[in-house]
Amino acid sequence: MEGNRLISTSVVQSSSLHSERIQLTPWDLQFLLLGSIQKGFLFHKPAPSHEKQLLANTIVDHLKISFSRTLGFFPLLTGHLGVIENDDNTSSFFVDCNNAGAHFIYSVVDNITVNDMLDSVYVPHIVNSLFPLNGVLNHEGVSKPLLAVQVNGLVDGFFVGCTMNHVIGDGSSFWQFFNSWSEISLGSDNIPRPPVLNRWFPSNTNCPV
Repeated sequence: MEGNRLISTSVVQSSSLHSERIQLTPWDLQFLLLGSIQKGFLFHKPAPSHEKQLLANTIVDHLKISFSRTLGFFPLLTGHLGVIENDDNTSSFFVDCNNAGAHFIYSVVDNITVNDMLDSVYVPHIVNSLFPLNGVLNHEGVSKPLLAVQVNGLVDGFFVGCTMNHVIGDGSSFWQFFNSWSEISLGSDNIPRPPVLNRWFPSNTNCPV
């Protein structure tokens, strides 16, 4: 099995403009030194075609457009982490929703089928290369994208690898984004459950005795 061939890398911005600063809570900050969340999704190609490259390009273009539209509902995912150096030698982190963009990568794996992925007893070695931002820690979101998607074309399908900075979202947030992307991709103009952008952290005065 050979490695995947990089076809293109794009910076995809939100289809709507947001400009705000969202402060992070102590719960968010504990993930700064850890790695990102990564999930992968395996799909068969929707229909056979003799014009395989045309079909692949059509699907990838559709995913890219719907990806941008979905990001319009998730302004955190197109921003960067911001940091302020305080006078007491401490640092404060926040999310700068500056619409810097998320990464959208398209690559092709020439010799791997969907069944190759499903029938393997162990995770195939190539799977690691099907994800973007491997080895990037969450605090690197100051200069790295907070979300990156890699669409990998297989012989008879696609593997979509997604990487999200763990400081700005957990597993539930990840699935909310992906399910929303699915809704938009299927033609919806809205998502069923908008994300909660406000951050808060309970203080001792608010906790029941």
